[in-house]
Amino acid sequence: MRSAFHLLVVAILLFGGAWPVTKAALAHATPMWFAVGRAGLAAVVSALLLAALGRLHWPRRRDMPSVLALGLLQLGVFFVLAHAAVAMVQAGRTAIISAVVTYWLIPLSVLVLGEKVPPHRWVAAGLGLAGVAVLAGPWSVDWTDMAQLLGHLMLMAAALFWTLAIITTRKYPPASSVFELLPWCFTLATVFILPFALVLEPDGGIFGPSWPFMLYIGLVVAPIGTWCVIEVGRRLPGAVASVAFLLVPAFGVLVSHLWLREPLGWDMILGGGLIVASVVLAARESGEQPAA
Repeated sequence: MRSAFHLLVVAILLFGGAWPVTKAALAHATPMWFAVGRAGLAAVVSALLLAALGRLHWPRRRDMPSVLALGLLQLGVFFVLAHAAVAMVQAGRTAIISAVVTYWLIPLSVLVLGEKVPPHRWVAAGLGLAGVAVLAGPWSVDWTDMAQLLGHLMLMAAALFWTLAIITTRKYPPASSVFELLPWCFTLATVFILPFALVLEPDGGIFGPSWPFMLYIGLVVAPIGTWCVIEVGRRLPGAVASVAFLLVPAFGVLVSHLWLREPLGWDMILGGGLIVASVVLAARESGEQPAA
């Protein structure tokens, strides 16, 4: 289980900073085309890497539930909803809400997978959700603004589809390693997102100043970060994984403050502290400590 925490650290560093980078990129790119580029580049780089290692192969029959769930739900639907929402909502807030699988993963792990969640992990989840509530600061949002309301609903739905993909890979484990499935998952996601870009953004695209951000997200964050997140979700108990993923938005808020100058006040400090405490509690109950 220690290796899962090592992968979690990588996921936090990559995905926590991904939404501020995406927000900056959208100054010169449209959301759906950026999502297409992100998924398409990740498909190419992961396929080339696997080919160089001699491990590129067609998915096996037992791999198909995972390929479909990851490609359509965690990557396709999630990218469509989250990239559309980041144009309406602050980057830090996008990182917070889109990564909060806690309110979906724990109950679904109990109902679908039959996991037993001890009381202390429910406490850890409660602390984490309290931290998220403080970080998100719903009292500072103008809920009469339909763009803000729609953006937040889209982010909650994105987290749900991400969670459904995790549940699928745990209930129907693939025969191949997740790393070997990434090219097919990203290709499926690209095919899924492309019609949205063509219909919703016929004059859109990725323009000059956004390409360095696109290359970083597509070549580094998407393939490596996605692999880490999937493996963490598969290796850790649902209650531990869902709480641990809360470190991603906490780091995203910090990056948004340092780079985009989004405000950082008492609520960010308190919320971040609650999330860290929840992760420590959940990790201790599994007999592990998160890697520092």
